[in-house]
Amino acid sequence: MFAVSPDVALLVLGLLLLLTVIAGNLSSRFGLPALIGFLGLGMLAGVDGPGAISFSDYALTQNIGIACLIFILFSGGLDTHWKDVRRVAAPALVLATVGVMISAGLTAGASILLLDLPPFQAFLLGAVVASTDAAAVFAILRTSGLDLHGDVPALIEVESGSNDPMAIFLVGAALLFIATPGASPLMLVPDFALQMVLGTLTGLAVGYLLPELLKRSHYRNAGLSFVISISAALIAYGLAELPGGNGFLAAYVAGLVAGNRTYTAKRLVSTFQDGMAWLAQVVMFLTLGLLVAPSNLVDIIAPGLAITVILMFVARPMSVFICLAPFRRFDWRAKLFISWAGLRGAVPIVLATFPMVAGVPGAFTIFNVVFFVVLISSIIQGPSIKWLAARLDIASRTGAEGPRLPDPALPPATGTPD
Repeated sequence: MFAVSPDVALLVLGLLLLLTVIAGNLSSRFGLPALIGFLGLGMLAGVDGPGAISFSDYALTQNIGIACLIFILFSGGLDTHWKDVRRVAAPALVLATVGVMISAGLTAGASILLLDLPPFQAFLLGAVVASTDAAAVFAILRTSGLDLHGDVPALIEVESGSNDPMAIFLVGAALLFIATPGASPLMLVPDFALQMVLGTLTGLAVGYLLPELLKRSHYRNAGLSFVISISAALIAYGLAELPGGNGFLAAYVAGLVAGNRTYTAKRLVSTFQDGMAWLAQVVMFLTLGLLVAPSNLVDIIAPGLAITVILMFVARPMSVFICLAPFRRFDWRAKLFISWAGLRGAVPIVLATFPMVAGVPGAFTIFNVVFFVVLISSIIQGPSIKWLAARLDIASRTGAEGPRLPDPALPPATGTPD
């Protein structure tokens, strides 16, 4: 193994980041989600591509993914208006919990039949792919120019930002049952409640204190507000995780609370965190692309396609129609669009590293199937979202043309940061 000098390593890293952004931009021009370009560049740079970079550290990938998801969720919370959350809180909560369980169960059943996986491994696969991805959903909805009717966009965004905790809990439960076959599901209920409560309370506290700190400290250097916002996201995650709470939920709630309060540096912090979220996506997808060897996907093409079809056309639609049945303001068109807009992205792939790190039997197959499902569903669903919105007549306009209305939650642009 040859040694690489630090200057060469930094040069290669800089070039990879730049090329990844260019690849994401090119994929967007063809109507594909940017994550396809990010992943594609990573795979080209990987062991099976011309870059020939050998990378197989699943534990490091998991840690990188966790760090990146913190900033993606924090930024997503900053950009979500509280009035939207209040309108869709009930249906979003049902989708983010019961909906995830329904999707996981249906996908698990299909995995037993199609992949011949043992029941717990099949449930693990179902849990990994059950949640929608905040990064993918935020990116598609905020760059597509869609102006959707009613509460549909708010529901999609709030659900995607809040359903990761349930998926993570189900993955942890599956890993527990695999390691301890005699474990009772009832023993997990208090743990789940503790995760949700501690995550929510921590997020509320950090989200309240961030604006207070920026308002009271009178920082004259605007760059320090960026540092404080980074620390807030990391502190929210860490403070929640230490006593057993859900750090991802805490990061999202902290961003949500901070984003709906008023302080002078708000516009700067929001813009900076948006950049941090994009950087996190680039780094995360590039790393995931490096990790996957396309040659490993050949053997799972047929079952991977079958699982993708089940997830896109059976599991996700059934979970949406069942969970939204009590909420009459969402008609069948809205439910169909919400089903189709439940994009998968980096979260399932990051979660798929957990069984790899834990040494679960069949984990390599699960990881490759999850990667294949995310890749194919993104290629199919991402470009067709605008077309489907037009066909269902739930969009006022499609395309990014037209003036962008100012955000009423942000202070005037003439404000001077503290």
